[in-house]
This record gives sequence, structure tokens and C-alpha cells, in this order.
Amino acid sequence: MDMLVRNSSFTEEANLSLLVYELLGNAGVCINGSDPWDMKVHDPKTYENIISKWSLGLGESYMDGLWDCDQLDVMLTKLLKFDLNDRVHGLAKARYALEILKARIINLQSKKRVFQVADKHYDIGNDVFELMLDPFMMYSCGYWENAKTLAQAQEDKLNLICKKLKLKYGEKLLDIGCGWGGLAEYAAKHYGVDVIGITISKEQQQHAIDRCQGLPVDIQLIDYRDLIGKFDKIVSVGMFEHVGQKNYSTFFQTVSCLLKDDGIFLLHTIGSDVTVLRTDPWIDRYIFPNGKIPSASEITQTIENVFLIEDWHNFGQDYDKTLMAWHQKFIENWSKISAKYGERFYRMWTYYLLGCAAFFRSRQGQLWQIILTKKSHQDTYRSIRSNSASSFDNYQAFVSFGYKNTN
Repeated sequence: MDMLVRNSSFTEEANLSLLVYELLGNAGVCINGSDPWDMKVHDPKTYENIISKWSLGLGESYMDGLWDCDQLDVMLTKLLKFDLNDRVHGLAKARYALEILKARIINLQSKKRVFQVADKHYDIGNDVFELMLDPFMMYSCGYWENAKTLAQAQEDKLNLICKKLKLKYGEKLLDIGCGWGGLAEYAAKHYGVDVIGITISKEQQQHAIDRCQGLPVDIQLIDYRDLIGKFDKIVSVGMFEHVGQKNYSTFFQTVSCLLKDDGIFLLHTIGSDVTVLRTDPWIDRYIFPNGKIPSASEITQTIENVFLIEDWHNFGQDYDKTLMAWHQKFIENWSKISAKYGERFYRMWTYYLLGCAAFFRSRQGQLWQIILTKKSHQDTYRSIRSNSASSFDNYQAFVSFGYKNTN
């Protein structure tokens, strides 16, 4: 009898492994193969986890050390290009459908839930981000047109944003989702604007306040729906992914009310090549709870009768470079924080960074900078792609008005 039970268990395990082998094999990934992008399985529980929980099970098994891969980013790119989510089976398919239903019924980004992503991700500890990011602490895609380093790519992105906004000395700039204050500092220091930055992260707020001391910058811990006032220019970098489809209309209507009639709004956001109703379940559970990546159609449909599109700039492939640079810095500096965070966090963060790089490399992921204005905006908007011109002239213009650089 015991032998029959063992044989039955072995047969089930063999069937699961065969199914996973076929699925991954169709995408060009071989289990225990010789290529550096092949999956090296250490524990057969991996197969059950993948079949029962799909991408969630794949990621959790990696975090638990049940499998490895020498070139994880390449492996995940192959899986994404093959659109494995369209081939989901069994219990995993039912769970996936349930997540979509939940997203349709529940406002996952309501005001009561808005601080969850800060608790889960942004407030884990500034030390993680400080060792991974550039000196400006920009946690969004860099601009690699001319850059050779991460620091230069992020500074070029900051300058490009300021130029696209056509910032002028003395204007009021609202930064929705200001992060650790890098853009607020740069715009105030180099373009002479007064900045209000908002964030839902206490860790980010304190860091931004410290960074921007002596500058005309006010960093507030507040949800965008509670803002009041009028601003010449508004920018949102890497925050729209947390707004959620049920709140898109509220977001754009709020920005419209806050923006002056002749103002400019720049939206910097990750985008999806197709409309998806739910984020990846592993990303949702371990990295960005309640997130939702918009599609182009979701944005354009929502802004009708609210904003006009002046420019739509896609440089999603630059995010692949940015994420790989973050990952390189993370592993180079890991020993400084390894005792605090542990091996499972290391594997989780590695899977996150390389998985996101694969998302953009597969072209499922896009990175958009969209310039929006009201119908009342009369000036012709000329699109900008290069940031090669220096902001020196702009700097000199407001220094002559008595601005003192205290940094």
C-alpha cells in the first residue's frame, strides 16, 4: 500500500514537471538545461507552485531558493515574450480570474488603502534605496539618449522634464509623488521655481525635507485628492501607477482644478502595451500592492474633455537599462545591509528588479512622458526630446534676482 501511495505521488510529480517543462520549453527555457537562461530546479515543489499559483508561484519559489537561473532577466524576458499568462491552467487560472473580479468590484486604491504601498514598499528603509539609486534618489526611468552612467541618465531626465514643463523663474510647481525630493530640489535650484511636493511615504518625506533645506520647497505627506491651490506647472513622475483605473477620472479632474488655465502638466508613467485589469500577482503581493499599469486607451479615454495631448514621448527601453543599473548597484552594495534584510529579501529584490527589466525588454512595458494642457492654453507647444542645452542661462536669470544657493 505504501508503495502504491509513493508511486501515485511520483506520477503526479512527474506529470506536473512535464507540464511545466512543456510550457517553459515552448518559450525557449529548458528545465535543468545548459544555457545560462535555463531554470535550475533544486526542489520539485517548484512545479506544483507554478501550476497552482502561476507567476505568483514562480516568484515565491525563487524567493525560497527552490530554483535558480544564471541569467534570470533573459529567462523572464523569454517567458514574457511568449505571453505565458495567456496559457494559464487549472487552479492558477481560477485564482487569476478571481483577482480580476476583485479589481473590478473593489477600489483597490481608495483613500483608505492609499498608504498601503508606502508601508509595504517605500518605507522599508531608505538604506535600500540609497545604495541602489543615483545621488538624486530618482526611483523612475532614466533618460539614456546621451548618458553613460545611471547618475547622468537621471540628471538628464530631470533636466528634460524641466524643459518640457517650460519652467520659468518664480513659477509654482506641484510635484505629485515627489519621492525623495530629487526633482523638487533640481527644479528649485536650477530653474528658480517654488515647489510643493507631496508623498504618501513618511520615509520619503523626511529625506526630501532634509535634501531641500534652504530651497523654496515644501514637502507634504498628503494624498493628491486632498490638495488645494493653483499651480503654473504640475508634474507627476512614477506615481500614476498607484492611482488605479477606478480613480483615473478623479486624478485628472483634480489635476485640472489645480492647474492654471495656461499651465502645463507632465505625466511620467509606466504604460502597458495592452489594457490589463490586474497587476502581476507576485508584484502585487511583495512589491507594489494595489498597483495598476495603465494602457494608452485608458488614459486617452479618461482625459477627453479634460485635457489636450500636446506630446507623447515613449522611451520604455530606457527602463531596461535603468533597472539593470539599479540591480548592479544593489548586488555591489548588498553586503552593507545583508545582515539587516536577509537572504530571502535579497532574492525577492533581485527577482523584482530583473523581472521588471524583462517586462520592458519584452516590450510589454512602456515608459511615457505625456504633456497635457487645457483648451484655454493658447501658446503653441513645441515638443522637446534633447536636453543637451544647459540650464546655465536659466540659472543666471534668477540668480540676478537675488536667489542664494545655500547648498
